[in-house]
Amino acid sequence: MNNIGFALVVMLLRALAQLPYGLVARLGSGLGALLYCIPSRRKHIVQVNLQLCFPGKTAAEYELLGRSHFRHVVRSYVERGVQWFGSARAIEKLVQLESRIDLDDENSPPTIFMGFHFVAIEVGCMLYSMKLPITALYTPMSSKRLNTLAVEQRGRFGADMVMRADSARRILKLLRKGGSVMLAADMDHGIENSVFVPFFGVPACTLTSVSRLARLGGARVVPFVTEVLPDYKGYKMTIFEPLADFPSESDETDARRMNEFLESQIVRFPEQYYWVHRRFKHRPEGVAGVY
Repeated sequence: MNNIGFALVVMLLRALAQLPYGLVARLGSGLGALLYCIPSRRKHIVQVNLQLCFPGKTAAEYELLGRSHFRHVVRSYVERGVQWFGSARAIEKLVQLESRIDLDDENSPPTIFMGFHFVAIEVGCMLYSMKLPITALYTPMSSKRLNTLAVEQRGRFGADMVMRADSARRILKLLRKGGSVMLAADMDHGIENSVFVPFFGVPACTLTSVSRLARLGGARVVPFVTEVLPDYKGYKMTIFEPLADFPSESDETDARRMNEFLESQIVRFPEQYYWVHRRFKHRPEGVAGVY
């Protein structure tokens, strides 16, 4: 991204942060509907994922769900203006927080807050960082300038941003000192340190890092989900109870349980999961690719 292009992106995001949230959300949703009308690689990926995970729907149903998802995805990009450049007060007003654990417990054990790639994950992570100390893992963007901007803005309320590739030793040290880390492990990052377990009945390359970090760091694993509320009313972040008997002695068993929990949340609002990602990029040996 050249200097002018990057400057324009920053200016646009800053400008969007000054507009009413409802207007920004509607602009993003409308733009997403328009972009869905244009044939694209991402649209193809979305349709492949939906057909694999929700077999038996009609063509019209896949089309409706795909369009709704594009609305949410593009809207989430536009709402980065509010999330990256809006005030702490503005973000707090937008997000309802429901926690099933005591976030103020000074004697809480080391904790892995396990998120998932729903379209509103970013604002949920930022809200949490305003309230309590947290170390958050991230995967670098292809654009170095955008990546630097994202890391700076995501960490502006105190989150310690750690690149995923450099994280293992730092995270273990943190957990062993009783700290907390926030991460998401529901994307296909390659077959290393992963196992193939079902995701809506389809073998999915699933990271085992959550299980191993929890085992070595003596940490509980607490799932959280941030959803987009209807009628442009903002978001809701739900922090669930710790997963019982997790980790087990089996990485594969734990990976299955993570996917099962994720499935239980996706069926509540399937249009909000990140279907534009190639969730089935890697396939078991001998199984043909799908994209």
